Amino acid sequence: MRFKLCLAALAATVAVATPAAAQQASATANATAKGVVLLPLTLTKSSDLDFGTVVASSTAGTVAINADSGTRSVTGGVTGVPSFPGGRALFQGAGSASQQVVLTLNAASILTSGGNTITVSSMTFDTGAASSTNLAGNLTTTRTINGTGAFAVGVGGTFAIAANQPNGVYSGTFSVTADYQ
Repeated sequence: MRFKLCLAALAATVAVATPAAAQQASATANATAKGVVLLPLTLTKSSDLDFGTVVASSTAGTVAINADSGTRSVTGGVTGVPSFPGGRALFQGAGSASQQVVLTLNAASILTSGGNTITVSSMTFDTGAASSTNLAGNLTTTRTINGTGAFAVGVGGTFAIAANQPNGVYSGTFSVTADYQ
């Protein structure tokens, strides 16, 4: 009997010493991992900004190329040669349809011919969307890429022709940059 009593005491000790099983406290939530992959943007110059051929005089004036239509207008003592009217710059781009693209114009400030210069008074985008100036002072505009994956932007400008501006072929560079918004 003593043996049975020892076994009973041992069993009672083991039962008391065994910790109670703790309840599990956990929660599970699901999330979705996703992202958007866009086609690389392309931007190609279709035509240069050209103020055409003009005749200077003893009176200063301007030559302006409309960014929407590409038409030229002259003021002051400047006379436009009708057979060489110039035109707007045109850029064609492509990317993912329906995406917004921010275009930035890094405008030229002068055109040169040898040691002679013409001041670029302003350069503008067409009115396809409102333009604004970014923190770097560059002109920006936004386009939505159409359903075929294409977009376009025109650039015009106004050029100051000095009194008795020396003849020459004047040129300068500018750039347009496209970035997804």
